[in-house]
Amino acid sequence: MADTPRKTLGLPVKAAGGQSPVSFRRKPLRSGGPKDKRKSVVAIPAGEAKPAMPDSVRAMPAKSLVERAAKRPTTVSEMPVETPPLADATSAPAGIRVSRLMSERGLCSRREADEYIVRGWVYVDGQRVSELGTRAAPSAKITLDKAAQATQQRQMTILLHKPVGYVSGQPEPGFKPAAQLILPENQQRSADTPIFHPSHLKGLAPAGRLDIDSTGLLVLTQDGRVARQLIGESSTIDKEYLVRVTGRLDEKGLALLNHGLSLDGKPLKPAKVEWLNADQLRFILNEGRKRQIRRMCELVGLKVIGLKRVRMGRVRLGDLPQGRWRYLREDEVF
Repeated sequence: MADTPRKTLGLPVKAAGGQSPVSFRRKPLRSGGPKDKRKSVVAIPAGEAKPAMPDSVRAMPAKSLVERAAKRPTTVSEMPVETPPLADATSAPAGIRVSRLMSERGLCSRREADEYIVRGWVYVDGQRVSELGTRAAPSAKITLDKAAQATQQRQMTILLHKPVGYVSGQPEPGFKPAAQLILPENQQRSADTPIFHPSHLKGLAPAGRLDIDSTGLLVLTQDGRVARQLIGESSTIDKEYLVRVTGRLDEKGLALLNHGLSLDGKPLKPAKVEWLNADQLRFILNEGRKRQIRRMCELVGLKVIGLKRVRMGRVRLGDLPQGRWRYLREDEVF
């Protein structure tokens, strides 16, 4: 039986006839590899002359070459660095945004100002402005196009006698917004009042809050000028409330209600508070903190059992029944 040749595992195998095994030589490393530290040499073919040295260098004396080399920077820190020009302090945008100036002057709200600018309804020192973000000098003269003025005249302001159980602003789930009461059947009309139109509800927003358990005058408006006048940071409009209370109040407590109390660590502005009868106080405030009157009364030992707002500026609630509303008349000014 002939011998079966064995498999070789990477070992050299003898050739037939007893010849020497095949030799395996390691390939030389490529030039420039990590273990090849020899410098590469460019061979110049025989018969060719070496590149000639430039005449400017050949003619330069050895001393000049040394001096020239000494003048060259040898480190990065010695190399010249170009310093970029300093930013011009006057390059910052000058002036104030036109929309802000319009709001501060009571021409309209910031949102309305942006809308008027985009439509090209705003003029600054006689030049039409149609780009948002445009700035102007604080003393610039700003005027509105007739189209903007006509739009403002069509903006409605509504006076509502809010009942208990309705919230003045955006409601949470389970609560009813007071704006739901602005319906044709709830309008108190007279011979010269406008006719209700659904467009009067577009952009209608409350100008001032009235708690869910309070009643009285609530103003809703489409006019940013009215909103700023009533609730803006610089507003000077006062509000009058009739407040029914339980508990005992001495002269010191009454004095504190007028001036000297703080809420949330901030002192309150002076108020005017006085007794109307045995259980009812009149409050006149120039600010509107959250549940301010109720919290003020708690600080002096009183509990509020009824609160009604009867006036905002020069506009009174009057005989408007609960749940009814009317338009602000042209002769009424806050």
